[in-house]
Amino acid sequence: MMERMYIPMASPYVTFNREQWRALRASTPLTISDEELACLQGVNENVSMTEVADIYLPLSRLLNLHVGATQELYQATHTFLGNQDGKVPFIIGIAGSVAVGKSTTARILQTLLSRWPNHPKVDLVTTDGFLYPNRVLEERGIMKRKGFPESYDLRKFIRFLSDVKSGLPEVKAPVYSHLVYDIVSDEWQTVRQPDILIVEGLNVLQPPRDTENEQRISEVIVSDFFDFTIYVHADEKDILQWYVERFKLLRQTAFSNPSSYFRRYASLSDAEATEVATGIWHEINGANLRHNILPTRVRAQLILDKGQDHMVQSVKLRKL
Repeated sequence: MMERMYIPMASPYVTFNREQWRALRASTPLTISDEELACLQGVNENVSMTEVADIYLPLSRLLNLHVGATQELYQATHTFLGNQDGKVPFIIGIAGSVAVGKSTTARILQTLLSRWPNHPKVDLVTTDGFLYPNRVLEERGIMKRKGFPESYDLRKFIRFLSDVKSGLPEVKAPVYSHLVYDIVSDEWQTVRQPDILIVEGLNVLQPPRDTENEQRISEVIVSDFFDFTIYVHADEKDILQWYVERFKLLRQTAFSNPSSYFRRYASLSDAEATEVATGIWHEINGANLRHNILPTRVRAQLILDKGQDHMVQSVKLRKL
């Protein structure tokens, strides 16, 4: 009987520890203040200026180089074709689990990238606005699967990205309210030809859905429109801890608002809040992470690996 031969697979990524990554900052100046950083952080996050200097400044430098190269390519193409079409934004996709800190990552990068001289206009759009309204989710019986791939209006999302990449002067995105837990009717975020557009969401790196029981939704997928992609990663046990801690803190803030969809949770004790949050995680967010979000990590060009203290421990950059 022939023995199986084990052939090791080479990693498509180069891995940097904090010290190695920090050295790639070079002379990039720190262009963010303590006050600004405090405003950019999410609930239960405490990103330090050291973290910004060690992790986000080198990343902003890398992205700036990518943006500059892309701008030169667009200019060369316009010169070749002899036209001056509308400006096409550089689009960055940021993916990751609920409570992993991807929104904070997106806001910090938006601020840092806007300080570079060749791309001062940086917009940020979250995919929450492209969720189906609650009434549609309820009609389809998937209200408890909000955030799963099937809960998004994918056609609307792809149309938005296509219009942005086509250089249209104005493109509107729907607005989602975490307070009322639903799409806000007649409210829009208008994107007006930014130099960079950051798109942040759970499932932005999803491949086409083409299973035995499902038809492929579209030959075009969301990530086709991205020029650079980032995945924010942490062990699920750590994300669960952050999620529970955030849930408990929200009892005194957002949940206490009379208009909050989660108003019923405001009076829970610590033990009750922990039990409820853990249940929600295992039923919804954890399942979504394991089945849909985490498998897309390998599609990202850069992975930020976080430790239990929320600090990035290593950075993986896809080889060219």
